[in-house]
Amino acid sequence: MIVSRRDALMSTLFGAGCIGLRALATGLPASLLLDPRKAFADPAPTCTAAGKAQFIIFATSGNGDPINANAPGTYADPKIVHSPDPSMAPATLSIGGQSVQAALPWTTLPAAVLARTCFWHLMTNTPVHPKEPQVLELMGATPHGEMLPSLLAKALAPCLNTIQTQPISIGASSPSEALSFSGTTLPIVPPLALKATLASPAGPLTNLQPLRDQTLQSLYDLYKNGASPAQQAYIDSMVTSQQQVRNIKQDLLNALDSIKDNTADSQMTAAITLIQMNVAPVIAVHIPFGGDNHHDNMLMNETTQSVAGIQTIVNLMAALQSAGLQDKVSFMTLNVFGRTIGPGNDGGRGHNPNHQVSVTIGKPFKGGIIGAVTPVQNDYGAMNIDPKGGGGVTSGGIKAVDTLAAYGQTMLASVGADPSVITSPSSTAQVVTAALA
Repeated sequence: MIVSRRDALMSTLFGAGCIGLRALATGLPASLLLDPRKAFADPAPTCTAAGKAQFIIFATSGNGDPINANAPGTYADPKIVHSPDPSMAPATLSIGGQSVQAALPWTTLPAAVLARTCFWHLMTNTPVHPKEPQVLELMGATPHGEMLPSLLAKALAPCLNTIQTQPISIGASSPSEALSFSGTTLPIVPPLALKATLASPAGPLTNLQPLRDQTLQSLYDLYKNGASPAQQAYIDSMVTSQQQVRNIKQDLLNALDSIKDNTADSQMTAAITLIQMNVAPVIAVHIPFGGDNHHDNMLMNETTQSVAGIQTIVNLMAALQSAGLQDKVSFMTLNVFGRTIGPGNDGGRGHNPNHQVSVTIGKPFKGGIIGAVTPVQNDYGAMNIDPKGGGGVTSGGIKAVDTLAAYGQTMLASVGADPSVITSPSSTAQVVTAALA
């Protein structure tokens, strides 16, 4: 379900009565504004590791994009087919203290970003597009069928004090990419709908300062005859000033005004804006990397989209740096499957249930390549992973079929959440400590 009507979108982002918008305008927690007396009486929600908490921009695709065809770790075997275009030529990059080969666009990531970038060689164990939701549920490894983005959101919301716990999807390109939360399918909020609702002349962001004053007056009236000095001091210490609200409003309006479409770059602008508004802990996006390219002569579509997709990541990292969010936001990817990469795939690629590459970038991670590829059946698949060293192994370690669950466990551990809630098909999944800073 794509949310476009103003009232529905406002309710999705800011809750009933626009409590979240009032939280943005005042700087006070939404829980306090929703029920002030109860907020002071009840214990705060449990945050397991505030120092590790991160906002997450989570890229996912039900197309099964060929990120795995051109990522570091796929250039050691000369039989693996890569795009022949000069813009995707093999190039050397330094990551995790090693010099490795990858498609040329990956070298455009700054050294400081590569120092926090992991490339994960995983097995999703499905070649079926509509099983994207099951892959996000780690193929049955999560509790109660919860998706990984939602598990992350539930753990992070109390630490980040976000307006809502549920993730927000702003880039889903098909129904299979819609997220769910506690069994409920979540709506999709395209960037243009976000801009049209929030940044119009009569939009809510233009009225933040009056909303701030109105909300505070109501709150102070409530406490005038009963608030303790400690409660009054608590509220006063958190209140956003008029000048701060003016700056917030202008910064957000400028960012939203730059959105011209629903492309990947616009999704990143929208994601950063939602993070700056403290709306949700996890924002889901879609970055094309070649798509379902069965018929792709000379891999031209793969080339065009991969070059653009990596540039989107480069732009995202620069925007996070500019916003001062480089240590507060992590980027993660997980697609339904990868593509076939062996001989005979230069005119297009098939579905590969045995190999998919995920990319993680952020403060919690060390640069490196996790896992490796090996011949499997008529193509290539993910190897077992040594959890301490991070490399691919032929036996022992995390079995290939368990690498998807291990990825989920490591993502939870990276933000201070409990990884043990995720199980695995062969019971060998564990946190890949080699990936964590």
